[in-house]
Amino acid sequence: MLQWFRNVARLAHKEIFSLFGDATLMALIAFAFTFAVYSVAKGIKAEVSNASVAIVDADHSELSRQLRAAIQPPYFRPPVDVELRDIDAALDRGTYIFAIEIPPRFEADVLAGRAPSVQVLVDATAMTQAGLGTAYLQQIFVAETLAFLHARNAQAQLPAQAVVHVLFNPNTESYWFTSSMQIVVNITVLSIILVGAAVIREREHGTIEHLLVMPVRASEIAVAKILANGLVIFVVSLLSLVLVVNLWLRVPLEGSLGLFALSTALYLFSVTALGMWLATLAPAMPQFGLLAVPTYAVAYLLSGAATPVQSMPVAMQPFVKLLPTTQFVSLTQAILFRGAGLDIVWPQLAGVSAAGALFLLLALARFRSMLAQQG
Repeated sequence: MLQWFRNVARLAHKEIFSLFGDATLMALIAFAFTFAVYSVAKGIKAEVSNASVAIVDADHSELSRQLRAAIQPPYFRPPVDVELRDIDAALDRGTYIFAIEIPPRFEADVLAGRAPSVQVLVDATAMTQAGLGTAYLQQIFVAETLAFLHARNAQAQLPAQAVVHVLFNPNTESYWFTSSMQIVVNITVLSIILVGAAVIREREHGTIEHLLVMPVRASEIAVAKILANGLVIFVVSLLSLVLVVNLWLRVPLEGSLGLFALSTALYLFSVTALGMWLATLAPAMPQFGLLAVPTYAVAYLLSGAATPVQSMPVAMQPFVKLLPTTQFVSLTQAILFRGAGLDIVWPQLAGVSAAGALFLLLALARFRSMLAQQG
């Protein structure tokens, strides 16, 4: 047994040097965990940002000017005055996302308790901006109207008022979420690619015959490839979380970094074993790409990183929760966003470990068959 570990260590050492000698893959890894994380975090926004607004103020009262002044950057651009007859054409051209119409005698009707309406027309083709921006404008108008009535000692006719306290991410910045999730995405895709490329590269270059004449077992070769490539991804993912997400993007890490490291190690064991299994099914690199890309795409779309599992079809949810990507996304969010401990995330850790054991058994069986055919 001791000799088995020694052989695995030597083969893993060889794999790491082989990976470091591949400048293209090393550049891909460096880019994926630095600038790719930063660009996705800052480039993809779920919140409203710099939305264009047109306004038709037919009242020209103190309240209407107060509503107009409350529409401010960074959520909205300063409102632009337009004529009522030009609104439809401007929305059709995409010049503005929101068009606000304040009716005549708006302030007088508010003070008289007549409950007048402010019309907001929206270009719904900008789906995220349109949906959230309408809610933002409603909150702004309600808050400003209540402040105006309070200043006039008038009674506001509202049955209740919601008070929201945000514990994590108090400014609701989307990059706090997307930056961490992008690391999860990069771990998944690069783990599959690196291990698969290592197996197929040896087969295409003919160096696998060198391994066959050595006194090593198929399990030692397979485990060495999994450990070597997984170790590289493990180190760079933790460095990315600390240096890029925490220090560069200034996203606080609420939970235990050690628990996240343990979770990442178990997940890497699972997904690298999956990558090796896919590589044993493909005779060449193009076929491996055709297997890896849809596998990664399905795993990502069903992981909960893009869409919550609860929003998926009910019949699909029990099967989705069995995927290791779904388990890893769930425990990552629990640890990094909510500060969860081992007592909370142990079921997800057990699920990831079970999936890893299954993929490893499949990969070893196929790898032995592949080596037997090579021999």
